[in-house]
Amino acid sequence: MSSSEDENFNLDVSDSDSDGYAPAPKKKAVPKAKAAPKKAPAKPKATKKVLAEKDDNASDPEDDDEIASEAGPSREQEPRKKKTATETYTKLTQLEHILKRPDSYIGSVEIHQQAMWVWDSENNRMVNREIKYVPGFFKIIDEILVNAADNKINDPNMDSLKITIDVENNTISVYNNGRGIPIEIHQKEKIYVPELIFGHLLSSSNYDDDEKKLTGGRNGYGAKLANIYSTEFTVETADKEGGQKYVQTWSDNMSKCGKAKITKNGKKEEYTKVTFKPDLKRFGMDSIDEDTVSLLKKRVYDLAGTVKDVKVFLNNERLKIKTFKQYVELYLNSAAEQAAIESGGAAQPKQTMIYEQIGTRWEVAFAVSDGTFQHVSFANHIATIKGGSHVTLIADQIAKNLITNIQKKNKGAAVKPAQIKSHMWIFVNALIENPTFDSQTKETLTLQAAKFGTKPVLSEDFHKKVQKSSIVDEVLNWAKNRAEKELKKTDGNRRNRLKGLPKLSDANNAGSRKSADCTLILTEGDSAKSLAVAGLSVVGRDNYGVFPLRGKLLNVRDAKHDQIMKNEEIQNIKKILGLQHNRDYKDVSDLRYGQIMIMTDQDHDGSHIKGLILNYLDHFYPSLLKIPKFVVEFVTPIVRVTKGNQKINFFTIPEYEQWLESVPDAHRWKTKYYKGLGTSQDSDARDYFSQMNKHMIAFSTVKEEERDLIELAFSKKKADERKEWLRQLKPGTFLDHNTREITIKDFINHELILFSQADNIRSIPAVADGLKPGQRKVIWGCFKRKLKSEIKVAQLVGYISEKSQYHHGEQSLMMTIVNLAQDYVGSNNVNLLMPNGQFGTRDQGGKDHASARYIFTEPSPMARALFHPADDPLLNTLQEDNVVIEPEWYMPIIPLVLVNGADGIGTGWSTNVPCYNPTDIVDNIRRLMKGEEQVPMLPWWRGFKGIIKKTGEFKYDVTGIARKVDDTTVDIIELPIHKWTSNYKVDLEAMMGEKGDGPVREYHDNMNVHYSVVMTEEGMKKAEEQGLLEYFKLTTKINTSNMICFDFEGKIKKYSSPEEIIEEFFPVRLAYYQKRKDFLVEELQSDFEKLTNQARFILMIVEKKLVISARKKVEVVAELRKLQFRPYPTVKKAKVAGENEDVVEDEEEEEEQDGTDYDYLLNMKISSLTKEKIEKLRKQAQEKEKELLTLLELTPIQIWNTDLDHFLMEWENSYKAWEDKVIAPGQVAKKGKRKQPTLAAMMRQKAKKENGSDNDDDFKPKAAAKAKKTAAEKPAKKPTAVVPTASSSKIEIKDEDMDDDKPAPAPRRAAKKLVVKDESDDDFDIKPAPARKKVTKKTLSIDDSDDDIEEKPKPRRAAAAKKAKASPIDSDSDIEMVDDKPKAPPKKATPLDDDSDIEVVAAAAKGKGKEKAPSKPASKRKSPVDEGDGSDDDLYLKPAKKQKAIAQSSVADFFDKVPAEPAPKKPVQTARKPSGTRVTSGSKAKPAATARKAAAKKALESDDDDLDDDAVPPPPPPAPKRSDAPRRAAAAKAKYIEILSSDEDEGGKDGSEFEDFD
Repeated sequence: MSSSEDENFNLDVSDSDSDGYAPAPKKKAVPKAKAAPKKAPAKPKATKKVLAEKDDNASDPEDDDEIASEAGPSREQEPRKKKTATETYTKLTQLEHILKRPDSYIGSVEIHQQAMWVWDSENNRMVNREIKYVPGFFKIIDEILVNAADNKINDPNMDSLKITIDVENNTISVYNNGRGIPIEIHQKEKIYVPELIFGHLLSSSNYDDDEKKLTGGRNGYGAKLANIYSTEFTVETADKEGGQKYVQTWSDNMSKCGKAKITKNGKKEEYTKVTFKPDLKRFGMDSIDEDTVSLLKKRVYDLAGTVKDVKVFLNNERLKIKTFKQYVELYLNSAAEQAAIESGGAAQPKQTMIYEQIGTRWEVAFAVSDGTFQHVSFANHIATIKGGSHVTLIADQIAKNLITNIQKKNKGAAVKPAQIKSHMWIFVNALIENPTFDSQTKETLTLQAAKFGTKPVLSEDFHKKVQKSSIVDEVLNWAKNRAEKELKKTDGNRRNRLKGLPKLSDANNAGSRKSADCTLILTEGDSAKSLAVAGLSVVGRDNYGVFPLRGKLLNVRDAKHDQIMKNEEIQNIKKILGLQHNRDYKDVSDLRYGQIMIMTDQDHDGSHIKGLILNYLDHFYPSLLKIPKFVVEFVTPIVRVTKGNQKINFFTIPEYEQWLESVPDAHRWKTKYYKGLGTSQDSDARDYFSQMNKHMIAFSTVKEEERDLIELAFSKKKADERKEWLRQLKPGTFLDHNTREITIKDFINHELILFSQADNIRSIPAVADGLKPGQRKVIWGCFKRKLKSEIKVAQLVGYISEKSQYHHGEQSLMMTIVNLAQDYVGSNNVNLLMPNGQFGTRDQGGKDHASARYIFTEPSPMARALFHPADDPLLNTLQEDNVVIEPEWYMPIIPLVLVNGADGIGTGWSTNVPCYNPTDIVDNIRRLMKGEEQVPMLPWWRGFKGIIKKTGEFKYDVTGIARKVDDTTVDIIELPIHKWTSNYKVDLEAMMGEKGDGPVREYHDNMNVHYSVVMTEEGMKKAEEQGLLEYFKLTTKINTSNMICFDFEGKIKKYSSPEEIIEEFFPVRLAYYQKRKDFLVEELQSDFEKLTNQARFILMIVEKKLVISARKKVEVVAELRKLQFRPYPTVKKAKVAGENEDVVEDEEEEEEQDGTDYDYLLNMKISSLTKEKIEKLRKQAQEKEKELLTLLELTPIQIWNTDLDHFLMEWENSYKAWEDKVIAPGQVAKKGKRKQPTLAAMMRQKAKKENGSDNDDDFKPKAAAKAKKTAAEKPAKKPTAVVPTASSSKIEIKDEDMDDDKPAPAPRRAAKKLVVKDESDDDFDIKPAPARKKVTKKTLSIDDSDDDIEEKPKPRRAAAAKKAKASPIDSDSDIEMVDDKPKAPPKKATPLDDDSDIEVVAAAAKGKGKEKAPSKPASKRKSPVDEGDGSDDDLYLKPAKKQKAIAQSSVADFFDKVPAEPAPKKPVQTARKPSGTRVTSGSKAKPAATARKAAAKKALESDDDDLDDDAVPPPPPPAPKRSDAPRRAAAAKAKYIEILSSDEDEGGKDGSEFEDFD
C-alpha cells in the first residue's frame, strides 16, 4: 500500500472562488499520467483488476494519475515510514473528495452483477436478466436524464426529449425543448447562470424547502457529478426571453472550464442540451458495454412512460410508448413471452393489468407476480429500484383490502399481508413534494407518506378488480400448500400405546399386529361412552376402543386451516386411528383400528354427527370410505313397548306409528321413549352388545356420485342446491334400519335430510304465528299454566321444559323467554311477555339482561289480544312421547311475523323479516275485508325516532338523528335500528380521535340515546359539508329480499313483500273465524240442550212422571233414553252444567257403562228438585239461546273486526304505558347541567342526620307548626283517588279528574306516586277526603323482611324539570313498625292532618303545572329508619307525628344505617302466607284503618282474609290481563319510596333489600 508521502494531489482543479479553472503552477500531473501506461501491458486487463483489488480504506490509485509500475508487490516489501501529524491529517477540496470517494456521491465504481430489467434491442422488449454494470457510471447519466425530465415540471409546454447514446465515440447527449436556462450574470456569484449550474458544486434551485417542488433534484450535485466524471462536458441552452444561445465546455473532470460562447437566438428557440464523454477509466471500463447500453435504453423507456405528454427519441428514433399504462404493458408482455419460452413454446395467457390514475400525481398498476413481491416504481421520474414509502403505501392498501376477502375463502394456513404482497407486482409513478431518498443514488424513497403532498386512495372499483384477479387463488393455493405441510406434521402412526388422551379407552390390540381386527367406537358424549363401556363387558376390551366426542365434529369442508389445526377432536381422531395426511389407503393394515363404529343418539342431532364424521373422512381420506365395512353405525331403539315379558324395540318413530295403527290393543302395551343413549341402562347395553349383529349396520362403500351428495349436504358453496334438495323432502320420510347395509345415498336423502329440515324448523318462523317452536312452547306453557301473576324466569324454564318436551339446553330456553319479553327500541313491537326486571336495554342490544334467577315475567295483555282463547280448541295440537304439547301453530288475529319481525339461519335457508306497525297491518287487513288494494308498508319499530326511507326494491335506509346545537356542539339523539349505544360509543370515540375533535358526553337513559359531541369550528364545518348523518355514520341499510317463512302447508316459502304475507294470511284467518263460529255455535247448542234436559228432568220428577228412587240404574238409564234425553259422556265435560261442584264419578262403574252418559242428570243434588231451580235452569237456557241467536247473526268478518277493535285498544294502552317509561330526549342532558351532589356531600348529610334526628325532640309541636304554616301557603287541590296502576300489586293515588286510560302529561311525569305494593291479585280503590294542602306523590311498598324501610332518593333531574321542592317528611321514618294494634279510627273519611308526615299530592291539574312550591327549601331529605323489633310479621303502616326536611340518601346510607331502638310494645301475631304477601292482616283490615288515620286511604291486599265490606269499597272490574302492567317499568321515574318483598327481589331470601338511586 502506498503511504501518504507517495501521494501527490496534482490535480488541475481551480479554486471554487475563481472565475476560471487555471491549473496550479506547482502541480505537474501530466507527466506522471503518461508514465502509467508503460507498465500497463504487464497486467492483463489492469483497469478491472485494480477495481477488483480496491481498498476503501487506502488510497485510490484511480483518483489521480500516480499509478506507478512498481505499485503492488514491491511496495509491500518496503518498511512503513513514520508519518508526521501534518502528513497524517489532510484536507481535500470538494472536487478532490468526490473523485477520491465516489461511493458517497454516485455509488460504487466497481462492476456489479445483478438481475435487472433492461431493454432487449434485438427483440424490442423488456427482459429481466443478469447484467454487469457499474452503478456509478449509470448514475451520472441518470442525473442528466432526470434533470431533463424535471424541466417538464418547470415548463409544461415542453414536448420533446431526445437522448443519443454513441457507443463508438463514448458520447451521451440529452436534449429537451423546455424553457432554457437564463443567460445572464448571476448578481451574487458574478458568473453566468449556466456556468454556475453545471460547473460549480452545491449550486441548485431546490434549496428552498418551503417551496413545494415536484422535481428530482435536491442536494446541488446532480449534473455536476456527470461533469466531474467526464473528460468532456458541453452545455448548450437557448434563452427565448433573452434572445441568446449559450455554449460552454468543461474538460478533465471539470478541472478545466472553457470560455462560454454566446450568440444570438434569432429563431427564438428554447432548449437545453447536455453532451458529455464519461471518464471510462475511472469506472474501470474500456468502453460502454452492451449490458450498460441495455440498461440506459431501459431508462430512456422509463422516461417515455413516466413523463406525460412528451415525445421521447432514442438515437433519433421516436419511442412508441406514450403513457404509463403502455409502459407497464412492456413488462407484462415480457413476462408472458418468458413463460412461453419456459413452457416449451406453448402460448401463455398475458397477465391482467389493473390500472388507475389517482389525481394528477399518481398512476398505479397492479398485476400478479410469480410468488415474490415485485415492483417498478418512480418518484419524480427517478427510478426507485429498491422501492420505498410510495410503494409500501400502495401495496398496503391493496393487501389490507385483499386480506378480508381472502380470509373469508381461506381454508388453508393463516394468511398475513406479507404473504399477499409476495404475490403482487406493483407499478407506481408518483410525483412527490420535496422527496427525500436514502442516498444520492436515490434508489429508495424515504419520505414519510404523510408528507407526500397528496394521499393516494385506490378506488373501490380498483379493489374489486384486484379481488377478481388470480391473486386470490394464488394466495389461497399458497395457504393450502402451507396447510398441507403443517397437517403432515400431525400425522398419526401405528404405535401400540397413546399418551395424553385420558378419555380414550383404547383397545388392547390397537396398534399391534391385530389392529385390523380392532373397532373404534366414537360416541356422542361421555354418557354414551359409559353405555359403550358397559356393553364391552360382553365382547371384551381387546378389540374395542371407545372415544367420546365433545358435541358435534367440526365441518372440515369449509373450515379454515387454523380451525382444523386447533380442533382437538380432529387431531385426536387422527392420532387414535393413526391417519396420515394425503395418503391413499388400499387397506387398514397401517392403521391402529380397522373399523369405526359410530354410536349416537337416535335423534336428528345424532344423524348430523354421523354425517359430519362421514364428511371428515370423505374430505381428507376418501379412500377409507372405499374399504368395505370401514364405517358402521350402532343403532339403539328409540321406542320400546312392553307387555308382561314381551318386548318390542322400534328404531324409528314412523315404524312405531305404523305398529300403533296395526295393533288393536296397542294401548295395553307400556311405551318408553329412548331419545338419548343415556336413557338406556347397563343391562340394556349388555343386551345390545350381545346382539351386535342386530344393532350394527355398515355403510356401503362410497361411489363417486355419492361423494357429490356429501358435498351437497355440507358445503357452503352448495347452498342453492341444498334448498332444492330440501324442497324434495316428503312427509313421512325415514331410513329403514331393517337392512344389513346403508348406502350413503340413502343416509343423506332419508336420514340426514331430516336433521336439515328440523334445523330449519327451529330457525325459521311460521308465517301463521311468526313463532319458532321454542317461542311457541313458551307461549303455550304460559297459557297452559294460566299465569295471572308474575313468575320467576328460571321457574318458568323448568315448567316449560317439563310440560312441552323441550329437548335443548335450559340456557337456550331462558334466552327465548328473555327475547319474548324485551321491549327496548329495536326489539319487539309487541312483547308477548312482561319484562318485570332487567331484561336488557338498547345499550347492548339486550345482552345486558339479568340472570334468569333474578327476573320475573308473565303474559302481556297483548298476548291474549293477539291469540284469542276461543281459537285454542281449533288448533292442531302436537303429541310427543304420547304427551300433548303445543299446537302446530297458533292463529293470531294479525300476522305476528310482521309485528315483531324474525331472523334466523337454518340449513340452506336463512330469514330476515323487519318489524312493521301493527296499526298499518290492521288497516291493510280491513282494506282486504272491503275488497280494496293494500297500501305498501314501511318497516317500523316502536319508539324509533329516526327516519326509514325506501331507496330501491327491497332496500331501505335507516337513519338516526344528529342536530347542531351551536358552532361547536352536535347532539346525537337517535341511532339507526340495531346500532347499540355502547357499540356506537366505541366507534364515535375512535371517530373523534381520528378527527382530533373534543370530548363525547353522554346523557342516555335505558330508553333514549343522547350523545353530546364537542367539536372544533373547523371540524363542524367539515361535518356539515359532508352531512352530519354521513359524518357520524348514522345510516344503516336493511333489506327485505330474504323474507323466508314456513307457509300454512309447512313448506318453506319466500315472500317478496309484507303485503304478500297479509294476502296469504287473510283467507286462512277468515276461515278460522268461520271455524270458531261453528265451534261456539255447537258449544252453545250443547249447553242449551243440557240446561233444557236438566229442567225437564227435574220437572218430570216433581210431577211424578219419572221415578228413579228404588230402581236399578240400568232401568233408569233405559227410561231416560226412551224419553229422548240426550246423553253427555262425562269424559267430554268435567263439570255438570249448571252446578259449580265437580262431578265425582262412581269409580265402581265400568268405563264402558252407558249410564255414565246421564250422570249430568242423575248426579244432580236433591236440593235441585225445587221450583226455583227449574226456573233458574229455564232462565239460563233462554240466555244461552239468546247468545246463540246473537252469534248466528254475526259474520266471520264482524267477529274479526271486534277482535281487531279490542286489539287496537290494548295496543294503544300498551303503547301509552310504554311511552310513560320514556323520558323526553334531551331532558337528561338538561338536568345534567345542574350541579349534582357528590358522594362526600351526601355522606355529610348522612352524618348530620345521625347526629341530630334520631331522638324524641323531632316530635315536638314546634316543628309541626312549621309544617302547618308551610301547608297553609299552598293552594287547595282537588281530592285524590286511589286507582290500580302498573299491576295488581300496586295502588296509585291520582286526581279524580284524570283520565285513567291516558298517560299523565309530561309535567306530571316527575310527580311522585304513593303506592303500596302487594302480591295479591285484588285491587281496592279507596277515595280519601279532599286534601287541604299540596303534597307530593310517593310510592310505598312494604318489605316483609325485618330490615329498614328505605326511602328512594328523589332524582335531581325531576326537580329540574318541575322546579318544585320536596315536601318536608319526618326525619325518623315515614312508616313505623309498631307492635300494638292501633286504635281503629272512625270510618268517616277525615282530611289530611297537618302534622302527618305521609303527604299525598295530586298531580298538577292541566294548566297548573307551573305552580311554584313553597319558598322554604327542602333540598335535604333524610332516609327513614326502622322502628320495631324487626319482626316481619307485624308490619303495618302508622303515620309519624311530625314533618322535617328530607335529606337525599347517600350511598353510605345503605351500609351505615342503624335501626332505632324499638319501643316496648305488645307483639301481635299476624297471619302470613308462604307466597310472601307484602302486607298481611289478621282477621280484620286493621292496616286500612291506619291508613285512613293518615288521611290518605291506601288499598291493602291480603291473600289470607277478606277485608270488611264497610272498610273498603268493592273492587273495580278487573282490567283484561293486566293491561296496566307496562307501567310497572315506569317506576324508575315515579320518585317514590319502595320497600320490596324479599320474595320478589331474591326469591324469598331473607335480608334487607334496598333500591339504588335513579
